[in-house]
Amino acid sequence: MLRLALLFFIGLASPALSEDSALTAMQTADEAKGWQSVGKLLMGERGFCTATLIEPNLVLTAAHCLYDKETGARTPDDQIRFQAGWRNGRAEAYRGVRRSVAHPDYIYSGDDEVERVAYDLALLELDQPILLPQMQPFGTDARPDTGAVVSVVSYAMDRAETPSIQRGCGVVSSTIQGLILTCDIDFGSSGAPVFSVVDGVARVVSIISAKAELEGKKVALAVPLAAPLAVLRAELASGDTGHAAASGVRVILGGTGDGPKFLKP
Repeated sequence: MLRLALLFFIGLASPALSEDSALTAMQTADEAKGWQSVGKLLMGERGFCTATLIEPNLVLTAAHCLYDKETGARTPDDQIRFQAGWRNGRAEAYRGVRRSVAHPDYIYSGDDEVERVAYDLALLELDQPILLPQMQPFGTDARPDTGAVVSVVSYAMDRAETPSIQRGCGVVSSTIQGLILTCDIDFGSSGAPVFSVVDGVARVVSIISAKAELEGKKVALAVPLAAPLAVLRAELASGDTGHAAASGVRVILGGTGDGPKFLKP
């Protein structure tokens, strides 16, 4: 079953993994300029993910970030904090979370089903909008095609104090179930925005879900935005933000054959 799911996810064939640009830390204000709407999302006392401002009061991240990986319990909204543009000990803006919605088809459990990547998306409403001139929300766009070049801005466990950018990594496979990217990610990068940059304008086209291995090389799995984001907007507008927390641990264990071999997120 897992083998079939992996083949379904990546398609029957995919291009060879390519050489990418290096991951670069944005240490100074000039280096971080234009990317301050990406920030750290603190999940109570247990860790963090990466998140992105897409409207003055809305941020995107991965759905699994909302759950405690040990207990499977949903983190209460009042324990989530968004630190926009966090860099070297301070943020451009600090906000709490008023409400959060995970995609209704996302189930946090221990089953290793790759198809869940397609639903690993969450939308969070901030307790106050961010209306700073240097922090414009990013627009969104359709998923990139196989072979496209994208960029990623993220935090991770060994670079938690400074955002890093990879300005050129490749889309190995692009389907409605998800994307396989050659982008360099690690723990803490979950929820990081994947950008398509056209004529100097960056738009979010996907959100990082997990890391994996393909053909012996590290890759990233990401959620295409269009359809699941529309569902999340509708959920938030309806006011129904209740989601039961399932017990278990986030999937990503094992894998066989030539498909991606999942690592812990």
